Amino acid sequence: MKVIQVGEGQSIGDAMAEAGVPDEVIDALSRIDGDLSRAVARLAQPELAKRPHPPAELAAFGRRAVIVVNPTRTLEQRTGVLLVPLSDGRALISFDEPLSVAQLELRLQDAVEDARLSRGDRDIFRSVGQLLRDARHAPDVAVQQRHIIVLERTSARRNARSRT
Repeated sequence: MKVIQVGEGQSIGDAMAEAGVPDEVIDALSRIDGDLSRAVARLAQPELAKRPHPPAELAAFGRRAVIVVNPTRTLEQRTGVLLVPLSDGRALISFDEPLSVAQLELRLQDAVEDARLSRGDRDIFRSVGQLLRDARHAPDVAVQQRHIIVLERTSARRNARSRT
C-alpha cells in the first residue's frame, strides 16, 4: 500500500497527482466532492458497512460522542427509542418520547433479564447499558440528552416530471 503524504500548504489533489494518481481519477473524485478526502471517504462507505461492528459503541466527534448500535427493531419496541440509520449500516439512538437516560437504562436492564430476548438483541442491550453505566461513573464525562432533526418522507416519492 502506498501512503500519500500531504505537505504543509499542499492540497490533497496535488499530493495525489505527485503520488501518481491519474488525473482522470482525481477529476472523478472532485465530481463526487470538491474535498477529495471526503470523496474518498464517501466511496469507502459501502466497504466500511461490510465490516463487523460491535453491538454498540461510541462514535466520537471532538469532545462529544454518541452511541451507535447495530439496528434492531426490538431496541425500539422495548425501550421507546427511535433508531436513525447511518450510512455505515449502524444507527444512532434518538428519543421520540420523553424518556430520561435513567429510564432507558432501566428498560435495557429489564429487557436483558427477559429470557425471550434473542442473543443478538441481548448483546446490543447489554452493550448500550454498559456504555451508559461507564459514562455515568466516569469522573470526566457528563451524560447529556440532545435533540436531533430527522427528516422523514410522509409518502412514497413521486416523480411528477415523468408523468407530464
